[in-house]
Amino acid sequence: MSRRYDSRTTIFSPEGRLYQVEYAIEAISNAGAAVGILATDGVVLAAEKKITSKLLDTNAVGVRREKMYKLDDHIACAVAGITADANILINTARLAAQRHLLTYQEPIPVEQLVRALCDNKQGYTQFGGLRPFGVSLLYAGWEEGRGFQLYQSDPSGNYGSWKATAIGGNHQAATNILKQDYKDEITLQEAMKLIIKILSKTMDSTTLTPEKLELVTVTHDAEKDEVRYHVSTEPELKPLLDEINQQIQKEKDEES
Repeated sequence: MSRRYDSRTTIFSPEGRLYQVEYAIEAISNAGAAVGILATDGVVLAAEKKITSKLLDTNAVGVRREKMYKLDDHIACAVAGITADANILINTARLAAQRHLLTYQEPIPVEQLVRALCDNKQGYTQFGGLRPFGVSLLYAGWEEGRGFQLYQSDPSGNYGSWKATAIGGNHQAATNILKQDYKDEITLQEAMKLIIKILSKTMDSTTLTPEKLELVTVTHDAEKDEVRYHVSTEPELKPLLDEINQQIQKEKDEES
């Protein structure tokens, strides 16, 4: 039945569905996973890094940061899906943030930026000759008055605010773990351990290594009144990964 209605993005099926949007969401489900957790003292974003070849120049743009992007001084994001599509959206978001700063002389509110980007994505599901962006994004940011925030958006242009969420491959399994282990008063350090535990259990590889993981934190320095975007390096990740891998192995031994 769907073959009669899925050739164009603007045609509804008799059930009221847009198949091209659903295909875009399915493409994201087959991509690398990304997880975000909102903590009391920051936001943690982590993603599975697919490009792990030793032949690649790891200092080149697009290789050093495959899934993590900084949109503004106070907003970062993680992507899951088609990276080429994500690059277009990232540039659009950065332009919107700078235009707001130039016009109003203050940083753009996090939700306002998310909504502007989602309006753009929704337009690609409404006009003929276009296809939806095959990418979902997690947004992490901080702003005066509202504090830390975590948002998720999908190819349809829909978005929501979350305490913790996952996108990409095995996102349902990751969400189930979050429902069990997440707590409201979680600290940044606890959130980092939880997010590594989730990726260790949901990724296809048997052992999670620093080369296969990208992890960033968004925190706020109250003394200097500045938002800090920190990308965890391999030496910083290794002790956390070793601890989580030992914990998982211990759980497996107890079960057996």
